[in-house]
Amino acid sequence: MIKGLAIMRRRQVVVRKEEPPRKTSTNSSLTITTVRYGECQRNHAASIGGYVVDGCREFMASGEEGTSGALACAACGCHRNFHRREVETEVVSECSSPNNSSSRA
Repeated sequence: MIKGLAIMRRRQVVVRKEEPPRKTSTNSSLTITTVRYGECQRNHAASIGGYVVDGCREFMASGEEGTSGALACAACGCHRNFHRREVETEVVSECSSPNNSSSRA
């Protein structure tokens, strides 16, 4: 290896996009995804080899949506990524019965 030559590493970034729900003629379903941020898991003593968390129980945004304050917690000051992410997915489906032709007289 040549002295002073840095090795370049490649990074692959994958962005996942959720497809909108598909509707059929016999039944329709809708997927509702709710994301909530729970307790803070930031280790404040990592630099000295320890483990200490601040006890913040839930993320509360310190600013309006679309601002930089929306990513900072008003309670502990940490970034939203330090809080445990809880994803709740609910599938709501409506089934319709086929027309009953035997009811005609």
